[in-house]
Amino acid sequence: MCRSIKTLRPPALPEEATEEEIRAAALQFVRKVSGFRAPAAHNQEVFDRAVDAIAEATAELLDNLEVRGAAATVRKAG
Repeated sequence: MCRSIKTLRPPALPEEATEEEIRAAALQFVRKVSGFRAPAAHNQEVFDRAVDAIAEATAELLDNLEVRGAAATVRKAG
């Protein structure tokens, strides 16, 4: 997996992940999977939709994870 994607849940992050951090992770994932750092113009829309979908799924995952044995901060939907 892409090494520049960091863990976004406590205790790896002392605070809740920001929307920017979630989107950056989603972008890195799509870049890795697609093999493109930046898509060609004819692929830009589908690339952006994939980033949006993955960011949304990531936010939902983080919102619903239960981290036991740690003083976890609950992420609030923005």
